[in-house]
Amino acid sequence: MNVGGEGLLAPARSAADLSPLEWKFSQVFGERTAGEEVQEVDIISAIEFDRTGDHLATGDRGGRVVLFERTDTKDHGGHRRDLERMDYSISRHPEFRYKTEFQSHEPEFDYLKSLEIEEKINKIRWCQTANGALFLLSTNDKTIKFWKIQEKKVKKVCEMNVDASKSVENGAVGSLSASSKPSLANGVCKERPISSPSNDNLIPSGGLPSLHLPVTSHETSLMARCRRVYAHAHDYHINSISNNSDGETFISADDLRINLWNLEISNQSFNIVDVKPTNMEDLTEVITSAEFHPTHCNMLAYSSSRGSIRLIDLRQSALCDTHSKLFEEREVPGSRSFFTEIIASISDIKFAKNGRQILSRDYMTLKLWDINMDSGPVATFQVHEYLRPKLCDLYENDSIFDKFECCLSGDGHRVATGSYSNQFRVFGCSEGSTEATTLEASKNPMRRQVQTPSRPSRSLGNLPRVLRRGADNSGADANGNSFDFTTKLLHLAWHPTENSLACAASNSLYMYYA
Repeated sequence: MNVGGEGLLAPARSAADLSPLEWKFSQVFGERTAGEEVQEVDIISAIEFDRTGDHLATGDRGGRVVLFERTDTKDHGGHRRDLERMDYSISRHPEFRYKTEFQSHEPEFDYLKSLEIEEKINKIRWCQTANGALFLLSTNDKTIKFWKIQEKKVKKVCEMNVDASKSVENGAVGSLSASSKPSLANGVCKERPISSPSNDNLIPSGGLPSLHLPVTSHETSLMARCRRVYAHAHDYHINSISNNSDGETFISADDLRINLWNLEISNQSFNIVDVKPTNMEDLTEVITSAEFHPTHCNMLAYSSSRGSIRLIDLRQSALCDTHSKLFEEREVPGSRSFFTEIIASISDIKFAKNGRQILSRDYMTLKLWDINMDSGPVATFQVHEYLRPKLCDLYENDSIFDKFECCLSGDGHRVATGSYSNQFRVFGCSEGSTEATTLEASKNPMRRQVQTPSRPSRSLGNLPRVLRRGADNSGADANGNSFDFTTKLLHLAWHPTENSLACAASNSLYMYYA
């Protein structure tokens, strides 16, 4: 099944594409002061740019979603987009500002299973905009919600500054004393007899000092409204949601099943992948991540805990028990150990923007796959090779089960992923590139900058064009600094149209550009 055209590394790249990027600090939101204790609910657990890159959303362990919008393109947005289409480089400093936030999920309790359901946001995915409103999906372990964020004009009373007594003195409402009549429910005015001694409706000559007339104004405020709730469809924790390119459907995945939803229908979903065996003792792998193809609405990929990626075609059958392609790396004879399957588990996969490649992240490496070549990855980038002697310690403190995300640049020339000590790594994946940069999520990202200009090496056997770069076999970074396994950078996102990265370090959001 050839769906992607030419291979990955065939196109020639310019010298600018091959040279390492120089990353600069742009902004930080929620920066900690020295010695400040971070609250568990404030730790960022999800991050996502929208399709244009003008909006950024983060989710945290407290169930909140925070939105940011770009401000440096508002005045010259049209001109900027014209330059992008003409393939000019833009040197404008990217700037975002806080837009709004809302409580997406609350803690729940499943009484049937005696199970607490955390409010932590696992994933956020932007949907297509409509009529000036923003739409996104957010999910915790069990429930997916569809949100609409829109500016609304709200009429508010800003002050009560018209004194009725002064108006009476000026004759503005003096006629009320002569013509005031009681009103009936239907609006008909009932005349009182002339002989009636009642003066209840007469305004005193001095007026009513306590009566003030309201002055209203219209204010624009952002309103987040939950349009739909997609619940009760997963027995296990949801690890992925992904929008379809048709703009109408999306998938949600847990450990054993993948469900297909229509955005307009919240009470029904279709199970399209089910790996649950008849006898749970026969279970050998679970689903770890799932992603729709960016342009083919009938194709999706999902990864497993055994290090494999399956590409499936929804046109083949209603229940996709069989895959169209299987991507997995052959095990080197004699290399198997107790930790082999644990570190092979894929924590995240991402399609490249052109749909021709899939990037996967396991504990030790990043791997880039060409969807037209299932014999093995076309490139392997060493991220945690220096930790191999410490696997026993990492198993003891559960760090070996950390789930790091990965991302690709919009042009497909570079990939990035997180690491420990609030560091992240950027690799060049163009043919001939030796870029392998380590940066720190701080105001000085190049402080621990590491370049590993090792020559790309061919893999053994018949896996063509495999690159293995960035290997560092020491127990520390290139400067001899030991790593802090309690500060881990799990979540990051690459701007869809330019070299700009958003990284979540604990409760702080760092922005960088190159």
